[in-house]
Amino acid sequence: MVRIGYTMMTEQAGPAELVEHVVGAERAGFDFSVTSDHFFPWLDAQGHAPYAWSVLGAAAQATERIPLMTYVTCPTIRYHPAVVAQKAATVQLLSGGRFRLGLGSGENLNEHVVGAGWPAASVRHEMLEEAVEIIRALFSGGCVTHHGTHYDVEHAKLWDLPEKVPPIGVAASGPRSAALAGRVADLLIATDPEAALTRDFASAGGAGKPVVGQVPVAYGRDRDEAVTRAHEQFRWNVNPWPVNAEIPTTKGFAGATSTATPDDVASAVACGDDVGAFVDAVRPYVQAGFTEVALVQVGGDQQAPFLEWARTELLSALREL
Repeated sequence: MVRIGYTMMTEQAGPAELVEHVVGAERAGFDFSVTSDHFFPWLDAQGHAPYAWSVLGAAAQATERIPLMTYVTCPTIRYHPAVVAQKAATVQLLSGGRFRLGLGSGENLNEHVVGAGWPAASVRHEMLEEAVEIIRALFSGGCVTHHGTHYDVEHAKLWDLPEKVPPIGVAASGPRSAALAGRVADLLIATDPEAALTRDFASAGGAGKPVVGQVPVAYGRDRDEAVTRAHEQFRWNVNPWPVNAEIPTTKGFAGATSTATPDDVASAVACGDDVGAFVDAVRPYVQAGFTEVALVQVGGDQQAPFLEWARTELLSALREL
């Protein structure tokens, strides 16, 4: 049975609201939660970008059962991998062992802010692999000194290390990143329901490991309103991922999606209150071999009604998949 998760989307709500939302998700019966880690929203209309790691610390204390996960953190430019290891170990301790560290090669939108430039995709993959190596070394205990192609670590040690270190997930959007995840990760993260990704992950060493996907939805009793909201806040999602990874500003995303229509967005995001349409949105992930799927409810002020609907109607239908 597929596990159904809830997304704390930092781009569309403030920090206190995000914690309130994940508490509601736990009460509604979601199996796990994930959080984005952004410095910018995708579009100005979303309006938020709090520091995800502070939110995770608060969520770890406010919840009791629901697992937490970054979806995803980039450990290469904005954050040094040694600092990511320390943050992840701390959240694992605060949550009592409920945290998974999801990593990815990042987007220009969030990484450009430190002024270090934006490397080519091939270099970003190299950086991610080296970052995972450093994080795992720090998770293993002891002092770490590392002088690699992209990073230096000098006599670093995690002094507060959980007994069970966080599992590491790696995000993939194509064969090269899926193979990287298979080599170095404990789970695969992907936003596209492509069976090729799960096959490449499995053949590179990920066979039998979890595969976690994510699906945007826009619940609302008035479908037209839900479509309008999805178009206003989530039309960036119609772009292919290689495009989204390169655009550095919200203004750029506004321009890149200026021709996207509400119908375009509605074809990619389940809108309204038809349970069957939401099930149909998740089904391709199950068919592609995903074991977990996190839902993103579009609209920061629309979480409470969505969570109640999920509790009473949606989750039971999704679990039948």
